[in-house]
Amino acid sequence: MKLSRQLPLNALRVFEAVGRLMSFTRAGDELGMTQTAVSYQIKLLEEHVGEPLFWRRPRQIGLTETGQRLHPKVAEALGLMADAVADARQEAEDILEIRSTPTFASHWLARHIGAFQLQHPGLAVRILRIEKPMDLREDNADVAIWRGERPPADLEAQELFRLQFAPMLSPKLAETIGGVKTPADFLKLPLIIGGGEWWRAWLKAAGIDNTSLGITTIDTYGALDLEGNAAIAGHGVALLSRFFHQDDLDAGRLIMPFDISKKDDKTYWLVYPKSRRKSAKVQAFRQWMNETLPPWIAPAGSADQ
Repeated sequence: MKLSRQLPLNALRVFEAVGRLMSFTRAGDELGMTQTAVSYQIKLLEEHVGEPLFWRRPRQIGLTETGQRLHPKVAEALGLMADAVADARQEAEDILEIRSTPTFASHWLARHIGAFQLQHPGLAVRILRIEKPMDLREDNADVAIWRGERPPADLEAQELFRLQFAPMLSPKLAETIGGVKTPADFLKLPLIIGGGEWWRAWLKAAGIDNTSLGITTIDTYGALDLEGNAAIAGHGVALLSRFFHQDDLDAGRLIMPFDISKKDDKTYWLVYPKSRRKSAKVQAFRQWMNETLPPWIAPAGSADQ
């Protein structure tokens, strides 16, 4: 019997979308179908399975126990089929598409990716900076560098590192108060805020229990690349990581007066779709990351310094 007669493939595609979005309407918008057509496809699949796949209440739906067992397997299978089609259509020159947080992309990945390309001359690399959480199935990226407390549940993930942060500033800014001799001197200078709680936590670790931060300048909402550029320009003191700014420290563009660090509460992860875990280019990039990241970078389980 043909596969198309054994399995309602279109209904499975609709089921994956509804189960992911938890909405018949949103699934229909994504698939270009009416809500009635979506409901019909789900009904066909439920009849094929012989069990309800969703419970339904006014303005709310959810997966039944049977639906919960079925959905991840259907999502993975559709991902495998999508990858197979993509591979079949691929040009002679392969492309590795990487999504990354902006600072990691600009301050580390872009500076080191040339070595990866030398090792894999037949593999072109495309790097895209991401500000918001991504959906690799929709974005069609191969891998992503993700910062979060935990990786997305539907992706393969490898823990990379967790950063340590310490105050850094330009030498000229330090000279405006005759140099930074004690941690309390930072309170005399403008602070670049990526989150006030971070500065309070660092000051407390340095022995200063002071909830008033004094003068603040730029609020970057945690955009580390903006904080670093603003600090180099002399606009204030920023909590930065040696991992991203060791070159600036070595060149004298920044100074780090005290070796007192605050550990990040989030981890950097290498993530990729489960359907691509055996992909040669994904495996090559994962191995290169493991070999290239500096051994001194703080692992996620390390204690605050």
